[in-house]
Amino acid sequence: MNELRPPTLMALPSYLAGHLARIGHRLLVEELAVHELRLPHFAVLSALSDFGSPAQHELADRLGLNRSHLVGYLDLLEARGLVRRERDPVDRRRMRVALTDAGRDLHSRLGSVAQQSQQRLLRALTESEQAVLTELMQRVLRAEDEASGTRGP
Repeated sequence: MNELRPPTLMALPSYLAGHLARIGHRLLVEELAVHELRLPHFAVLSALSDFGSPAQHELADRLGLNRSHLVGYLDLLEARGLVRRERDPVDRRRMRVALTDAGRDLHSRLGSVAQQSQQRLLRALTESEQAVLTELMQRVLRAEDEASGTRGP
């Protein structure tokens, strides 16, 4: 049988990971669009759910987002009542960001949607294989974070 993709590229984990990332991204973006959100909005909601109420600049850094772009994402989320920004009581120059109850509820629903999209991506693998793949990718990412001095989430 004739290979669809060049075998040389199919032997490169970075090539495979890049293609899988594009497919997974597309599936997740399609699901988020139903809720009139983009992936950075979901990333913000997830970070706030996981980390509490960080300073706005810390949130941008943890997500790897340009700080001015984060402001636009927060503006939309705040207008929809999903997050709130408050002055940091310790340093009044800083803004802290927190989920509202509506934001927590939506994040919970979107978390299920995200998991379903990832299961669609990895449907060729057993549940055990999916767990191993995820663990291996996390290990590679953590090693890269450590090597570069990045503080990963």
